[in-house]
Amino acid sequence: YISTQEGETVVAGLSAPTFVTLIDLRKLEVTVFVDETDIGRVRVDQEATFAVDAYPEKTFRGTVREIHPKAVIKENVVNYEVILEIDRERRNLLRPEMTANVIIITGTHPDVLALPREAVKRLGPKTFAIVKTDGMLEERTIETGWRDGDFIEVVSGLEAGLEVGIPKKPQAAPVGVRRR
Repeated sequence: YISTQEGETVVAGLSAPTFVTLIDLRKLEVTVFVDETDIGRVRVDQEATFAVDAYPEKTFRGTVREIHPKAVIKENVVNYEVILEIDRERRNLLRPEMTANVIIITGTHPDVLALPREAVKRLGPKTFAIVKTDGMLEERTIETGWRDGDFIEVVSGLEAGLEVGIPKKPQAAPVGVRRR
């Protein structure tokens, strides 16, 4: 017989380590650590999507339920704890302590001109892209707007249909196996 309340950690004694933790799988939530540079755009009731390593092909959905006001500082990095309420769909696949990669949707900008992050260059105060014009490459100064992890909105300086240079990612050298 264990006399306790839901969510409480049960211990053998005051100085003893935890020997059992009771978890209600119907009340799982996702704890997200949001960088201080991004926390100003996060609001309660915003939608979020996330993936977990155990099911990389599945996307889970949630909603921002709360934003903790006190910062969590680790190794001089300031983050704020945000709690996501998980949608019921597929929730039964999740387990406590799973690692989640989360995207909180802070705004949408449909039908804009955008470039992959790698195509936008900065040199001091100048922001530019490399454009192919009449067979020649030229730097074109651009003004940028919204950005997500992969794309940056181009507010001015480019028109749709231009060919823009995107650097190739370096390829790994082939690896050989030497047998003895």
